[in-house]
Amino acid sequence: MSENLTLDDLAVPLRVLRLLAVDFGHLPAPDVHVSTIYPERLELSFYDDLPGFEMWREALGVDPDAVTYREQGDGGTRVLRSTAAYAGAEVELIGYGDVVTPTSVEAGAA
Repeated sequence: MSENLTLDDLAVPLRVLRLLAVDFGHLPAPDVHVSTIYPERLELSFYDDLPGFEMWREALGVDPDAVTYREQGDGGTRVLRSTAAYAGAEVELIGYGDVVTPTSVEAGAA
């Protein structure tokens, strides 16, 4: 992280955002994050939209085996994460969704 970064120093992820809007404007809109901490990264997050995460993963050509899975919030939220190189930037995809727990139905219950 540099305290002396300018907006020009974030040109790579901002340019990639523009390209993604042109190339994949038909895909679900993510939450977009650009940071001075990682000036070469564009983060696309999907809250309660794992299908949106999957559409973007496929569009960017990320292998399903390259997606990491973890749970947070005492196991109530699943988190999918992957990265892809696109036009000189690192694009990080993050998907959040509820963990679906199967409900058991006891035999004979009314």
